[in-house]
Amino acid sequence: MKQTLQLRLGQQLTMTPQLQQAIKLLQLSSLDLQQEIQQVLDSNMMLETAEDEVMTGAEGVDLSEPLAQPEEGVFGELPNLDLEQVIPRELPVDSSWDEVYDNLAGYTGLSGSVTGDGEDFALQKAPTETLQDHLHWQMELTHFSDQDYAIATAIIDSINEDGYLTVGLEEILQGLEAQLPGLELDEIRAVLHRVQNFEPVGVAALNLADCLCIQLKQLPEDTPWRHEALDLAGKHLELLAKKDLNRLKKTLDLTDETLNAILALIRTLEPKPGRLIASRESEYITPDVYVFRRDDEWIVTLNPEISPKLRINPLYSNMIRRADHSADNTTMKNHLQEARWFIKSLQSRNKTLLRVARSIVDHQKDFLDHGETAMKPLVLRDIAEEVEMHESTISRVTTQKYIHTPNGIYEFKYFFSSHVQTHAGGECSATAIKAFLRELIEGEDPTKPLSDLTISDELKARGINVARRTIAKYREALNIPPSNERKKIF
Repeated sequence: MKQTLQLRLGQQLTMTPQLQQAIKLLQLSSLDLQQEIQQVLDSNMMLETAEDEVMTGAEGVDLSEPLAQPEEGVFGELPNLDLEQVIPRELPVDSSWDEVYDNLAGYTGLSGSVTGDGEDFALQKAPTETLQDHLHWQMELTHFSDQDYAIATAIIDSINEDGYLTVGLEEILQGLEAQLPGLELDEIRAVLHRVQNFEPVGVAALNLADCLCIQLKQLPEDTPWRHEALDLAGKHLELLAKKDLNRLKKTLDLTDETLNAILALIRTLEPKPGRLIASRESEYITPDVYVFRRDDEWIVTLNPEISPKLRINPLYSNMIRRADHSADNTTMKNHLQEARWFIKSLQSRNKTLLRVARSIVDHQKDFLDHGETAMKPLVLRDIAEEVEMHESTISRVTTQKYIHTPNGIYEFKYFFSSHVQTHAGGECSATAIKAFLRELIEGEDPTKPLSDLTISDELKARGINVARRTIAKYREALNIPPSNERKKIF
């Protein structure tokens, strides 16, 4: 086989380290970006935050300026003595710094943290109390024998977040046989009744009927319709779930007024008692962009708190010598180049984020003025063509980025939605259709809820051509039950 040399011309995109770093910063959320910046600050000597160079004391005194000299005669009887002789610079003390400031072990500066591990109090979260924690606390306050204590612990550990017992008493018995030989099912049932008296009322129930009966039994005996409600919840709850009122009245021999009074009492009960205790951690969102109105114009600005101002350390950068090839000088050069790349990538991220945000605001001005019903259809390609970027870049920018508007805080992805055709030849976004759907259902008659077909006809009357199946899909996305489940019969 003969070997030859051929010359070919071509173009290819090379993922340089600078490009990789820019793409990485572009797709980071505000929280991840702060962590990334802190890691770079800790590892690169050339990079620092652009803070005020002048340090002030606790009273706001400029420590960079020399202290004013005292006026003549300020020391009274010793006006002619040297200050160094009156008050020496170093005074002997019989104590150490740790003895005086023993509670400031983690002190990091005038504006730093004062906690032992260097964490900010504002970033610390209070521990959330779960339902099991609440029940264990009540169990510790209740007198139990060692055997009953073990049974109660097993029961509480088997309760889910809604407050229901997830396993049967036989399974609990099998799990405790090795620990408690000779244990009987009646003993477990007795402890279960004691646990069911804990707060919240209705906890440790076997099913919904048991949960409602527990709550009814704890009501005063003179509560109106308590006995009838116990009979209905314990024996005929299936008829109530099917909303078969005629059969329910016939079975219990009740009138319409009596049944309505009983059902009104049952409505006051909590079907999921566990959610009264279970608390979720608050999730705080830091917006990347702020949008506000000024003189009938929407202004878009970056949030200055998402990233600190960075700069090159002038002291270390001036120490670099061009002709020096020593290891230390080479390391400083590399750090300087990496710091410049990082600052440039960070500036590019902020510039791209601001351009995309402004483009989204220009398309969705009606949403900012009138709300969700005025949302316009928008796809990534529309923004990509306007800012002259690739769709993948727009996707990275709009992921886990949030924009603060007068209507609330939204993720960038929220402003992108599909569309349907209108009778006038225009388009309506899916977000606007969901807003119309929610508005129609909230204003419907509870005794005669709107069906999907009726909602479809109502939207067609407004000029929006939406099929019944599309309405059903949007309704399920909004977690709205169908019309037969929304109907209120009492």
